[in-house]
Amino acid sequence: MKKLSLYIVINLMMLSSIAFAGSYIVAESNGDFNSIQSALQAAVAGDTILVREKSEPYYEKITFPNNGDQTNGYIVLMNYPNENPIIDGANYQAGNDDPQGLVRIVNKNYIKIIGFKIRNIVVSNNSIFPAGIWVYGSSSNIEITKNKIHTIQQTANNAGSHGLAVYGTHPTNPISNILIDGNEIYNCKLGWSESLVLNGNVDNFVVKNNSVHDNNNIAYDFIGHEKVCPTPALDQARNGIVFNNIAYNIDSRGNQAYGDEASADGFYVDGGKDIIIERNTVYNCNIGIEIASEHGGKSTSGIIVRNNLVRENIVLGIAFGGYDSKRGSTDNCKIINNTLYKNNTENFDWGAEILVQYYCENNLVANNIVYSNSNIPMVDNSTKTGSDNLFSNNLYYTEGTAKWNWKSNTYTDFDSYKSNSSQEENSLFGDPLLVDPTLDNPAIQQGSNAVDNGNIFSENLNGDLDYFGNNRINNDFIDIGAVESSDVTGIESFGQIMKNDFELKPAFPNPFNPTTTIKFKISPNSFKRYFELNIYDILGRNVKSETFNSNVDEITYKWNAENMNSGVYYAVVSSDNEFMTNKLILLK
Repeated sequence: MKKLSLYIVINLMMLSSIAFAGSYIVAESNGDFNSIQSALQAAVAGDTILVREKSEPYYEKITFPNNGDQTNGYIVLMNYPNENPIIDGANYQAGNDDPQGLVRIVNKNYIKIIGFKIRNIVVSNNSIFPAGIWVYGSSSNIEITKNKIHTIQQTANNAGSHGLAVYGTHPTNPISNILIDGNEIYNCKLGWSESLVLNGNVDNFVVKNNSVHDNNNIAYDFIGHEKVCPTPALDQARNGIVFNNIAYNIDSRGNQAYGDEASADGFYVDGGKDIIIERNTVYNCNIGIEIASEHGGKSTSGIIVRNNLVRENIVLGIAFGGYDSKRGSTDNCKIINNTLYKNNTENFDWGAEILVQYYCENNLVANNIVYSNSNIPMVDNSTKTGSDNLFSNNLYYTEGTAKWNWKSNTYTDFDSYKSNSSQEENSLFGDPLLVDPTLDNPAIQQGSNAVDNGNIFSENLNGDLDYFGNNRINNDFIDIGAVESSDVTGIESFGQIMKNDFELKPAFPNPFNPTTTIKFKISPNSFKRYFELNIYDILGRNVKSETFNSNVDEITYKWNAENMNSGVYYAVVSSDNEFMTNKLILLK
């Protein structure tokens, strides 16, 4: 085994918080192994495998043969620092593999995969069901972080593929303690399947800081009742939290499994239970967020959808309930403190901001801002099924004709809708004074009637943090919508933005790795020439400060976040009492 230099060992420990007993290098030359699989055969609990870039990708499919353990630690497979090794499926042969894919973890524990590009399984074969990464069977303590998975494509008519899949198939032992963090999945053709999915006997998971985009089926899916696990009571993805993720450009039209049907969700809970979906961003998907059960007689239950920005999706903002009378029910779910903005961009006749479908029981829709285009239903509840669903403390607005469909009637007047539906106690109609949802800033400005007009149900239900990661409840009050009007960084409000003296442009690129450009223009009529730029992490900690004293009309600053962790950051430009903010997403 070649010894790592002390410098590299210390660097790795700092960057990854990994202390390891044994270390191997996989490299084209001068390494311990020249294939990843050979290194995995040798690795035992506590070992770390560092994989270097090669002149060509690693054309191999890999399987973890050994376990880590609680005493000795994880088996860690990761990129060599500052390098981007590629696992490529251009020569992929499925053989007798079950499941089929480039990276497979089957019935293994204490495994980490960090920092790979995983790409290029392109097949047209109904008998192959590939994925970039499979976690399968019964496994525990699995971490999949900072990988880029792309071009996993299945084009056969009756088949599917996944970017990243977790299938709990064991009748009693779940796949448990799963972390999926900071990955990117894109350019996938998925047939009847999903980009990132947890299905079956999966218990206790965290999905955070991921970006899923430009695929032709569902971005994130949490599934139950598909007989993946043979024990019906355990056949549900459950007890998870899904936060700080982004989904965009998800469209099933042209997918061979769907034809021209626009039905792909950004976030979908199909038969899962007891899952929190919060502080995510979803746009330009067929459906923003959906909670339902596709299997008759079964349910999705205990889902909390809160503090999300759901903007400019193609057909629907948020939907709950079965899509037809043969499906299952949606029970005891909460849709609270979300901001929905101008969904149904292509004016589908079944499109709406909020769609209530079949068999909805005991659900709560509250504290949401619903800002629609003219004549787009803000709420569509037309199935005449379900009971004990409550709408309250919502804020509705449109610049044009308002519309609500309730049972057999359509209302264009808010008061008529309220009285005839017997819903919407303490709800309001009026301009929420949003800052700019199209730039992922759904903050509210001073004077918004969203301020303090939400309902505090409980800390467990409302949550601790708003969309920006700031305190959700402020002085025993809560605002309507995804953003609270004060924050933990010491700035009075992200929403109090003035544009008289300067204007902060959208950062580019965003998401980014590791650099992004922050640019702001100064009004020629402004006397202000002293500006501060502060960058905060999700906990409100200042990670970068710069000052500018300039006579130019435009200031450009390139931020290098090479030494920062993946996640959400906020760039705040201020001068005197004026400031503007950008949300930044670092994906490594």
